[in-house]
Amino acid sequence: MSESDVEPRLSYRTSRGRRRAPVMSDVARVAGVSHQTVSRVINDSRHVRAETRERVLSAMAQLGYQPNPVARALVTGRSQTLGVVSFDTTLYGPASTLFGIERAAHDAGYFIIVASLEALDRASVSEAVARLRRQGVDGILVIAPQEDAVDALLHTPADVPLVAVEAGPTGTVPVVEVDQFAGAAAATRHLLDLGHRTVWHVAGPPDYLEAQARLRGWRETLAAAGADAPEPLIGDWSARAGYDLGRRLAADPAVSAIFVANDQMALGVLRAMHEAGRAIPREVSVVGFDDIPESPYFMPPLTTIRQDFNEMGTRSLRLLLRAIDGERELAGSRVAPQLVVRASTSVPGR
Repeated sequence: MSESDVEPRLSYRTSRGRRRAPVMSDVARVAGVSHQTVSRVINDSRHVRAETRERVLSAMAQLGYQPNPVARALVTGRSQTLGVVSFDTTLYGPASTLFGIERAAHDAGYFIIVASLEALDRASVSEAVARLRRQGVDGILVIAPQEDAVDALLHTPADVPLVAVEAGPTGTVPVVEVDQFAGAAAATRHLLDLGHRTVWHVAGPPDYLEAQARLRGWRETLAAAGADAPEPLIGDWSARAGYDLGRRLAADPAVSAIFVANDQMALGVLRAMHEAGRAIPREVSVVGFDDIPESPYFMPPLTTIRQDFNEMGTRSLRLLLRAIDGERELAGSRVAPQLVVRASTSVPGR
């Protein structure tokens, strides 16, 4: 960077000789345009020629000018801030969904305010929505994986631009979700295609909509293949639950293939099988769901279903911005999952 590049940053001083931050009139003077033109560029007006816009943006960068968000909000009626209602959890799916939303919002120039709740019941969600509205957010995203959260969304004010993420009430608000049914079907088909006569299932908690969809995908895929569906075992997403249920499955010599509703429980299943002397994958094949960062390092590396949380964040933000612009769109969006094959599955006996 040359001396001339940094000089404008040093030349704006108060009457007492102190440095001051550059203001809009400084940008206008350097760019050779009017104050109003600078304002139009800052507020993304379409009524500015491309070359003029570039000149203004270059002047802003040269001066280190930062637009005043309060002033911009007064002009546009937008705060450039979005609210997210989530619940206090360390579960990989909801935490990764929140990260995907934050990343997409940052790329689009929005700030995020997160209301993290201990429970997603109707009263808590309603209060969180009201609190975010008081803070002047332009719209709200609700990470809603449980039945109680879906019920709460049915009672949010109709004038609030809102999108449900992970799951939600179909036909009432836009919903962005990974196709959980398709992911479970792909996992089950993979095991059947390897030659396993049927597939056992370690399911997630019944009040989670994703667990319900994965259960349906597993069951309907078995039915379509003419395979009997063993009674599913219900877990709580934890590795401990997978271990306890895995010990029960390890004791049954008929078990040769297991679809587990998330990777943490699959880790517990692998441990239980190892302790019981059931070789993975020669005797028992195991498929998880999520593709957590540790999955390639399980022993053996875990075959699983990958969810694209960044894509979910991008699509949910896009839908919310449309809602903020007044578009009434309820169709929502489903993100396709991906089967990732690793060493925990094989043809029976190999």
